[in-house]
Amino acid sequence: MKKTLIAASLISLMSATAQADVVGLYIGGQIWDNEATGAFGETANMQEFRLDDEQQTSFHIAVEHPFPFIPNIKLAQTTLDTTGSATLTEEFKFGDETFTVGSSVDADFDVSYTDYTLYYELFDNGAFSFDFGLTGRDFDSEIVATSTVTTTDSSGGSVTETLTGKQSASEIVPMLYAATEIGLMFTGLNLYAEGNFLSIDDHTLYDYQVGISYDLIDNIAVDVNVTAGYRSVKLELEDLSDLYTDIEFDGVFAGLVIHF
Repeated sequence: MKKTLIAASLISLMSATAQADVVGLYIGGQIWDNEATGAFGETANMQEFRLDDEQQTSFHIAVEHPFPFIPNIKLAQTTLDTTGSATLTEEFKFGDETFTVGSSVDADFDVSYTDYTLYYELFDNGAFSFDFGLTGRDFDSEIVATSTVTTTDSSGGSVTETLTGKQSASEIVPMLYAATEIGLMFTGLNLYAEGNFLSIDDHTLYDYQVGISYDLIDNIAVDVNVTAGYRSVKLELEDLSDLYTDIEFDGVFAGLVIHF
């Protein structure tokens, strides 16, 4: 609820501010077809899972202005959902549950995060731009591991039981933000790259994308750009609310950005 209220407040502020002629409002989204690989656990001794490929979505909204000492604002939301399985070769403890050797364990991996970014446009001459800033990545994740086991009771009958281990994590992690764009003259095409990065203490995170955009509509009232490219996310977390992960998502995406 708190995150929803913060996001709603920022969007309202952006929408109101964007009414001024000197302010630009950007709204965008993308569909991302990615592959997932990795491991997770509640200690540094993580279990590797075979994770399924999925299509993910994300969106962003940003406000840029000409005032030099006030940062621009960007709000982005990304959801990463996938499922997986593993046959254990050693005991696996997760979410106050213990899974024994030989068990077949299924996993539901649900990680969403909201990025609150403050950034400055350090250079922009119309053909080349470079932005730099700071992001607070607000994680809201839940991973569930389940296994169905059959045992024999005292009367010789079989008993089926489902074991469930669950870990949730909610924490804000600071990251560096950078973005650049190069316009290809007289083509309507632009090359761009954007990313958030962190490698400090117990966490190694990155989330970057490189791609190309095309000016589908370009006039004084509104610009509409279609985008396509490659995106990669790495989540190497150590003890984020008792959750450990070493998971990567990468693949191609297609999207749309509207600029008022």
